[in-house]
Amino acid sequence: MTQYKAGIIGLGFIGGGDQISGDALGQQVVNLDGTHVAGYENHPRVDVVAGSTRDPGRRERFEARTGARTYEQWSELLEKESFDIISVATYAPYHAEIVEACVDAGIRAIYCEKPIATRLSDADRMVEACKKAGSLLVLNHQRRFNSNCRRLRDYIAAGELGELTSANLQWGNGRLGNVGTHMIDGLMMLTGRKVTRVSGHLDLAGKPDCRGDEFTDPGGWGTLVLEGNLRATVDAPDYATMPGIKTINGTLGRTLTNQAEVTIEKWDGSTELWEPPPTSPTGMDRAVDEIVQHLDGNAEFPYDAEEGRLTFEAIVGFHASHHRDGQFVDLPLTGEDRNHEVLSG
Repeated sequence: MTQYKAGIIGLGFIGGGDQISGDALGQQVVNLDGTHVAGYENHPRVDVVAGSTRDPGRRERFEARTGARTYEQWSELLEKESFDIISVATYAPYHAEIVEACVDAGIRAIYCEKPIATRLSDADRMVEACKKAGSLLVLNHQRRFNSNCRRLRDYIAAGELGELTSANLQWGNGRLGNVGTHMIDGLMMLTGRKVTRVSGHLDLAGKPDCRGDEFTDPGGWGTLVLEGNLRATVDAPDYATMPGIKTINGTLGRTLTNQAEVTIEKWDGSTELWEPPPTSPTGMDRAVDEIVQHLDGNAEFPYDAEEGRLTFEAIVGFHASHHRDGQFVDLPLTGEDRNHEVLSG
C-alpha cells in the first residue's frame, strides 16, 4: 500500500496542535475535534515530513513533538519538499495564495482551514485552480466528517422529521466567519439544501478579535432562506453565553445538535439522544482517512469544496445585507455585493 507524505503550513493551534498558541486564544487542543498534525499521525499510511511557520517557538515545539523538518517560509517548504497531501492552516487572508502555490507544486490533496478565504474572488480562484489541476481541495468543516452528523443527515433525508418547516442556528461568541462557517455549512449538510437568500444585521459591539487587531469578525442576527423556501434564523451576538445549537424543525418532530450530541424530539412525545460513540475517530481523523481513500482511487471524496465556497458566500451575503439595512440579498451575489471582505482570522 502506498505511503503518503504530508506537510503542514501553519503550525499553530489547529495545524500543529500547539497548546501555547491555544493559550493565546483561550482554547484547549484537547477540546478540538482533531488537529491537522494528529489526523496525519493517527493514520498508519501518512507520514508527516515537514511543516512551516514564521514563529520560531512553534517550529521548535513542532520538531520536538514530531521529528519533522520545519521551515520559516512556506515557499521554501514547497520548493525543497515533496508532498502528496498538505494542510493550509494559516489565517484566511493567505489561503488563496498558498493553495494556488500548492496546486502549482503538483500536490494532489490540499486540506485547507475554514473559512475558505476573506473575499469571494479568492474563494472562486481556489476552487477553480484545484478543479482545473485535478487537485482535491478539502475544507475543514469537521461536522461533514462527524459520524452523528452523517447519521442525522441520512435520518432527515429518509423523511423521519416529516416535511422540514424551519431551522435555527445559535451560538454565543459571534464570529460569523470563524464559527458561523461551521454552523451554516452544517445546516446545508443536514438539510441537503443550499442557501439562496440572506437578510442580516451585524453585531457591531466592537468585541476584540482573539487573533489580533487586524481581524474583525462580528456576529449578528438574521435569516437564511434555503432551497424549497426553508427559513433558518440566526442568533449569534458577540457577547452572548448561550451554547452553540442547530435546531431543525419538521412536521413530525425536531432535532437539536451541538458539536457532539444529537437530540431528537418527536411531536408524539418520544425522544432519542445520540451520544458520540466512545471510540469514534475525530472528524479530522475521518477526513484524513477519506483523503487517503481518494488518493488510492478507491472512493470519491464525499464533500465538494464548492459547497464550502457557497457557505462563505452566505456569510458575505450577511455582510452585504447589513450594509443595505437588512434587505434580503440573493445568492449568487452579484456586483458590489461580491466585494465585501470578511476579515476573519
